[in-house]
Amino acid sequence: MEPTPEQSPHHAYPDHWEADVVLRDGGTARIRPITTDDAERLVSFYEQVSDESKYYRFFAPYPRLSDRDVHRFTHHDYVDRVGLAVTIGGEFIGTVRYDRINDQGRPASAPADEAEVAFLVQDAHQGRGVASALLEHIAAVARERGIRRFAAEVLPANNKMIKVFRDGGYTQRRSFEDGSVHLTLDLEPTEKSLAVQRGREQRAEARSVQRLLAPGSVAVIGTGRTPGGVGRTVLRNLLASGYTGRTYAVNRAFDEGTATLDGVPAHRSLGEIDEQVDLAVIAVPAHRVPEAVADCGEHGVQGLVVLSAGYAERGAEGRELQRELVRQARSYGMRIIGPNAFGIINTAESVRLNASLAPESPARGRIGLFTQSGAIGIALLSGLHRRGAGLSSFISAGNRADVSGNDFLQYSFEDPDTDVALLYLESLGNPRKFNRLARRTAAVKPVVVVKGARHSGSTPPGHAVPVSRIPDATVSALMRQAGVIRVDTVTEMVDAGLLLAGQPLPAGPRVAILGNSESLGLLTYDACLAEGLRPRPPIDLTTAASPQDFRDALAEALADGTCDAVIVTAIPWVGENGEAETGDGQVLATALHKAVAEGSAKPVAVVHVEIGGLAEALAAASSTAAPRPRTVTPAADRPRADTTLSTGTAPATPAAPEAGRAQEAPATPPVSPGPASPADPKASPAPEAATGPGRIPAYPAAERAVRALAEAVKYAQWRRQAAVPGKIPEFLDDTIDEPGAAALIEAQLATAPDPRGRPLTHDEARELLGRYGIAVRPTLPAPDPDAAVAAATRLGYPVALKTTAPHLRHRADLGGVRLDIADEEALRRAYGELTDLLGKPAELLPVVQAMAPRGVDTVVRASIDAAAGAVLSFGLAGAPSELLGDTAHRLVPATDRDAAELIRSIRAAPVLFGWRGSAPVDTAALEELLLRLSRLVDDHPEVVSVALEPVVVAPHGLTVLGASVRLAPPPARSDLGPRRLPNY
Repeated sequence: MEPTPEQSPHHAYPDHWEADVVLRDGGTARIRPITTDDAERLVSFYEQVSDESKYYRFFAPYPRLSDRDVHRFTHHDYVDRVGLAVTIGGEFIGTVRYDRINDQGRPASAPADEAEVAFLVQDAHQGRGVASALLEHIAAVARERGIRRFAAEVLPANNKMIKVFRDGGYTQRRSFEDGSVHLTLDLEPTEKSLAVQRGREQRAEARSVQRLLAPGSVAVIGTGRTPGGVGRTVLRNLLASGYTGRTYAVNRAFDEGTATLDGVPAHRSLGEIDEQVDLAVIAVPAHRVPEAVADCGEHGVQGLVVLSAGYAERGAEGRELQRELVRQARSYGMRIIGPNAFGIINTAESVRLNASLAPESPARGRIGLFTQSGAIGIALLSGLHRRGAGLSSFISAGNRADVSGNDFLQYSFEDPDTDVALLYLESLGNPRKFNRLARRTAAVKPVVVVKGARHSGSTPPGHAVPVSRIPDATVSALMRQAGVIRVDTVTEMVDAGLLLAGQPLPAGPRVAILGNSESLGLLTYDACLAEGLRPRPPIDLTTAASPQDFRDALAEALADGTCDAVIVTAIPWVGENGEAETGDGQVLATALHKAVAEGSAKPVAVVHVEIGGLAEALAAASSTAAPRPRTVTPAADRPRADTTLSTGTAPATPAAPEAGRAQEAPATPPVSPGPASPADPKASPAPEAATGPGRIPAYPAAERAVRALAEAVKYAQWRRQAAVPGKIPEFLDDTIDEPGAAALIEAQLATAPDPRGRPLTHDEARELLGRYGIAVRPTLPAPDPDAAVAAATRLGYPVALKTTAPHLRHRADLGGVRLDIADEEALRRAYGELTDLLGKPAELLPVVQAMAPRGVDTVVRASIDAAAGAVLSFGLAGAPSELLGDTAHRLVPATDRDAAELIRSIRAAPVLFGWRGSAPVDTAALEELLLRLSRLVDDHPEVVSVALEPVVVAPHGLTVLGASVRLAPPPARSDLGPRRLPNY
């Protein structure tokens, strides 16, 4: 919104305070500053607030607002007086206001750093988390304007409002004065307040996806009058899946006499439907979508699946249409899957929803699937079906203009029906948040990701994403750090998903191999070695082995404490006449199932060649697998409006309170919401999925089975390590001068003529790094031979002479470095050779540096990517990192475990640990250096890049020979601000 002429030109309308948020019940709302144009909205809002809420707000009966009140509450300078409103459908449902005050509680201006705050929420919307969201946003606004504390007066009977303040996680003080509770909140974010904020975000976003996947009723808008077409196909699939809720067909072109279509009620608009519609599937041309969205919003629809194409995938004009679609839907409190979506599926027995273009609803299973591509979604559904696998849920997000992979992770984390989350992603809208959510989810269930469009410049049409400069290899390393199982193809995703959903995690990398083919066993053995596993010699049961022989051998392997997993290989039996027989796959599968049921909990995979029926039989659950309990609750749980929340002292400003949760403890997994109407008695329940206890995955090639097992081994190791997180050593605090570094950075940025920042000189970089205990060996300029001799005399022989020209830096192979110069004569000779070979001193910029102890040359870097955050990198100097890309990466802040893993995860790591009889280097000193650099860029986001090159690591200690540092204003950290939905 634009500021009006009445508003001060010095404090323009702060449009960056506008935000879409997800409320506690999964609906959305918009938070924005209140303007002078809001007078009528404010009056209308206040008229809908109960007398009790008004009393709690103003401490006295206050039936209506005077003209003076309305003027005061709608005129703000956005510095000392700020008001925010929560809106749905353009109307206020809650407000908050702060007024800056001095020590005596009177109106003041800066530098006063305290403000009085007051809330008011409409009674019908209390319990939805409105006040909690307002508190987060008004606190962020206050901090931006230099306010450090909030003061609030609350009546003792207003327990719900007191609870909102208490549960915010901020440091607070309470006292009882003049019949009211006086609360003071310190607005500096704390670890607890951030945890509270993220806990609320998780529950709200998970609930918003749950509302989409488990609606009590569905309307298909754009259902064709004749068979065929997108809308009619979705309606057919809904009915075929046995959806347990109410279904409606909507098309404005229906004749007035059309009462039903395919056996469901038919209507020309949502307004003709007498009951609540929870989900609308929109399948109309793009130019008619706004009309359909408005119809949905005006009739209380909770969420949309937009199948219509013609949006951002069509270019700039379509991208603007897509943004307008999202703005329109969110203004009504609705979330969107799509546009250009393939649809959604929920196989829960209480829902049985197939609101997609998939002709066959998959069997029930324990795998959740999210894809940004309809074509890939079709391929994955088909592949899982062929393998006998089932799903718990499926979302094909299309252009993912709103609901994204991050939302799916929030839902999967809590969903009791999902054991494994599979995601096909072509873009990451918020990489920092994805990493955080993936790490939390991976701690309780596997997350398998295929990342399409991996190369720079290949972001798919329709996906607006933040620009990221980090290469795909770095993205992969950061995903691994978060516990994500990243694979390259959708086939590998299915392979890994089947193993992880049906088998226990391996305790280690030791693998037993048994089967009736020596050759297939050897192929499996080689594949294990290639994937870093530790296979035992294959056990050849010979081609004469019977199913009972397989059972006995598998039982023995499962009982063997020296193996952690078993791979069974099987080929068709050879008959007496020498011809291959397909054999009875069911008999062999039964034998293997029995061995698994009786043995210890170890993962088992089967590699088979043309054994008919074996894969299908193995995919079936064994009779010993206990079913998982399910709990069902009503679908549309509305918040109660029988409690009043408000704060205030005197007529000041309407504002909104409400109750929050006492503590943001780990979220309790939500139960699957049931339908609002009984199930169709004619609909058959979905078959049980082929993923879960007792199901054995089968693979047509040894390499595929081994690769899936290797991913499970690495993931299991990550889970064990994540259970005991690393630490940042306390000794660093005694040797780090954080205030001194901050002062240096502030001074350097103040003199930078370029607002994008500037690189530091060698001496400036040395001084800054020194504040964090990182010593950089000094260099002295040598513009001529005499200056070089003087520098060497000052530093002490032996010395190194090297060029610092950008095109020769770190290029010893070009002859720009001379080492171990022992005296003046050798130095002058080296200087002459250098200038004769490479050019004049003014071009080479030679320097002299004291020699460092011999060791391994390494490179340590840190940089801040606007999208992904701060990244710490390590590799060996020269060809290993520059030519072969052998570099490891970790997100900042790094722990002691991260630092240890960082130097051990490069392929050339053996060089550091005594390879071929060389002396091991001081890796402890190297880990400490990594931790110090991590701490520097974490404490000071203005340090946008650091390169320490080379870092010579000797058997005892290390030496940093070169350092470059760049400072710039820090990029915005959206992950640290109040909750808000992204705007793509």
